[in-house]
Amino acid sequence: MAKLSRKEARLRRHQRVRKHLEGSPERPRLNVFRSTAEIYAQVIDDQAGHTLVAASSIDHELRDKVKGLNKTEQARLVGKTIAERAREKGIHTVVFDRGGFKYIGRVKALADGAREAGLEF
Repeated sequence: MAKLSRKEARLRRHQRVRKHLEGSPERPRLNVFRSTAEIYAQVIDDQAGHTLVAASSIDHELRDKVKGLNKTEQARLVGKTIAERAREKGIHTVVFDRGGFKYIGRVKALADGAREAGLEF
């Protein structure tokens, strides 16, 4: 059997995690994607198939704020932003989907930022 690439292995882990997670209208899914340079987060209602709220380190509102910050600080800021936007839409609790990434570093910083801003998971 051929060895999986890093991307294929992450996607396989993500599929394994997604078998047990589903976002509902009452408790949508907070999905995280981490590239080498940026970080993205979405709050998704899986039953309707809609993204309710999104934030990323390349957001127009955040672009000036993330300049000069390291990637972990950027992730924390994205987490706070997604939580604020979700609370504006009346979303207070979510299911956290780490997207097949380890829960360390930037993924953990984003989660901590979202919790600081009042999102529960």
